[in-house]
Amino acid sequence: MNRLIRIAVTDDQVMFRECLVNNIKSFENMQVMFEAGNGIELLNAMNNCGELKPDIVLMDLNMPEMNGMEATRELKIAFPDVRVIILSVHGEEKHITRMIQQGVNGYIAKNSELSELKNAIETTFHNGFYFNEMVLKTLQSGKLLNKANVRGFDAGSSLTQREKEILTLICQEFTTAEIADQLSISLRTVDGHRNNLLVKTGAKNVAGLVVFAFKNKIIDADL
Repeated sequence: MNRLIRIAVTDDQVMFRECLVNNIKSFENMQVMFEAGNGIELLNAMNNCGELKPDIVLMDLNMPEMNGMEATRELKIAFPDVRVIILSVHGEEKHITRMIQQGVNGYIAKNSELSELKNAIETTFHNGFYFNEMVLKTLQSGKLLNKANVRGFDAGSSLTQREKEILTLICQEFTTAEIADQLSISLRTVDGHRNNLLVKTGAKNVAGLVVFAFKNKIIDADL
């Protein structure tokens, strides 16, 4: 039996946060570890929750005392393995660009359907990122790519053929186990190639690898 996905919810709007928590509790494979009203409360809760940390933090952008971008930056320094999905009413390119640069793993709008929320959480947990159609269109436009903090063509040309194969499968949302099975290699080998990709591309996480792949045309823009 697969273990429950551990989640923390951070949003200053109490009614929205409580509704979100109740909806997540209705998903059979997830549990909410704690709630926070801003970034400071989140970081305090992370420091006080013991060894068992959330797998995913659902984060609002606009919050008092410490907003979502500041909280994400601090969270990624202190707890780099925790994945962040931004929940926001903001869909402009400048906000998406900033989120990618801070190392967020996914983004969905606050008015999204519950099915997309569930899919975003599960996909981010298993694959390391979730980019919906809006974010992908922004990537395809090239505007985000010009600003994204990932390396350019020289780094792309230095990738081995195997690394490019693995990067393509990552962008197609294959899990580590699925990549290993597809290429007939071990899980450890997949992890090793992924780590090499992060070093070579300068990406902060798997989401950054996807941006790199678009920027260097390693994957088809219609993928």
